[in-house]
Amino acid sequence: MRILFAGALLCSLSLAGCDALDTKDDLNLTDEMMATRRYQMFDWGYRVYEHIPYGFTAIDGNLFAAVSDEAQYVTTFSSTQRFNEGSWSAYYNPDDCYTSYYNGIYAAHDYLDKSVDYRYILGMHRDTLTSNGLDSYRRDIVDVQRLRAEAHVLKAYYYFELAKRYGGGPLIDRVYADQKEANLPRGTFDEVVGLILREIEGVRNELVVDWRAENLEEKSGRITRGAALALKSRVLLYAASPQFNPSGEKSKWAAAAAAAFEVINMGIYSLHPDYGGLFVAETSTTSPETIWAVRMGATNEFERKNYPIGTQGGGTGICPSQNLVEAYESTGYDTGDAYAGLDPRFYATVLRNGDTWNGRTLEIYAGGADDPARQNASPTGYYLRKFLNENLNLTNDDKRLRSWIVFRYAEILLNFAEAMNEAYGPDDAHGYGMSARDAVDAVRARSGVGMPPVDVAPGDAAAMRTAIKHERRIELAFEDHRYWDLRRWDDAGTVLNRPLRGVKVTRSGDGFAYTPFEVAKRIFDAPKMNLYPIPQAEIVKSGGVLDQNPGW
Repeated sequence: MRILFAGALLCSLSLAGCDALDTKDDLNLTDEMMATRRYQMFDWGYRVYEHIPYGFTAIDGNLFAAVSDEAQYVTTFSSTQRFNEGSWSAYYNPDDCYTSYYNGIYAAHDYLDKSVDYRYILGMHRDTLTSNGLDSYRRDIVDVQRLRAEAHVLKAYYYFELAKRYGGGPLIDRVYADQKEANLPRGTFDEVVGLILREIEGVRNELVVDWRAENLEEKSGRITRGAALALKSRVLLYAASPQFNPSGEKSKWAAAAAAAFEVINMGIYSLHPDYGGLFVAETSTTSPETIWAVRMGATNEFERKNYPIGTQGGGTGICPSQNLVEAYESTGYDTGDAYAGLDPRFYATVLRNGDTWNGRTLEIYAGGADDPARQNASPTGYYLRKFLNENLNLTNDDKRLRSWIVFRYAEILLNFAEAMNEAYGPDDAHGYGMSARDAVDAVRARSGVGMPPVDVAPGDAAAMRTAIKHERRIELAFEDHRYWDLRRWDDAGTVLNRPLRGVKVTRSGDGFAYTPFEVAKRIFDAPKMNLYPIPQAEIVKSGGVLDQNPGW
């Protein structure tokens, strides 16, 4: 019998965020099922993946960016708005995936427990007397070995998603027989990190290095060694950050740097030559920059939710903020146009008045096709460009492949840069052949971007810290990093209390005037909101064994 932490609230098989889906019975893998049905050995291994968060539908069916200073969600009465107003609690949290991630952990344990005798079980269902049958049996053995290794990494991934939200939590070591057994006290954040690292290190050499290199492209989307090591890099970066390392132990930063370098040193990843093109169609999965991406298949759902309102079939959704726009650096090219000569990543990320999109010119002004006064038009004066496949005819239901990139090489370089700077300063390569400065400049100099090196004096770690924070904001915009970065840096209490701003476009003859204005106030109650509250239902269910996070 499986004990679920909060009923049967699960992340759906479609990987579409946290939705209510009653699959409790489906999740019960019995010994008989495993032993009598060969396909179950694989089916249940794949099901451990079901709880992976899908970034395109993180909150309100769209990107998580609207709970940071990156964007405003178009609908005022929404879960996102409640989050930004601070009107969430242990009784209601729009991003409460506590149960789903623990269900993922249980699913991993269940599969690993039930598949221990996989060689014997597979042998029962394969003809091992013929050469063809023996070859099939051997392929099955290898694939199950990999699925079991992947289950360990997925368990680690779910623990990380829990830890970055809630801090320490119960450390599950099996599927429990009853609720009383499942009522475990919370481990510390560091204990969770230790568990994650043990899971990864225990199987790293059993994971495939690259599905594509093995001509198994159809399996891309499954965990690889690079994905496991990228997870290790992100986990140790968080563990070293001020939120979880208030004393500033440099050894934690050094460990984070070493973990990031492990990925770099694999030598199989590189920066994609077209920044904007990386995030669309099949490129998201095929690019050498992608370390791990969750595949969704052909769809136009994200385009329908985020195409500018003046585009047939477009509904708007995530609207970039003036706060973000002003963060893009100028390259010094001045034509009197406030948007001219900016970091090229701006034009690949944000749509503004006068841009050409889907064969027309965007008209984000009074009386224009994208007039902010229209229902569901952008409240900020900007529309999203990043991730969107252009020129889809939504009336004809055109679709393109879509994948959510979980880890990519640019993040690893920036993880390395940040950790190296904190551990050794901006210019000490410490035997890695690459310094913090080298890593961040590599991202800035990527093909198609070509930004100049960071303007930081030799040895100035504080200035480099600021430069790296800026680079993460720009390079990783809308990729579900900004909110968590601000929290782990202990910057959320300042940044997320600033008003979210937009720009009002006024047409005057053949020209336009652009006036920044306040769109909405934001509330972030620090340090209370630096961690999510444990769901009150879980506190009650545990009989008081679980303790609540401070302030909630």
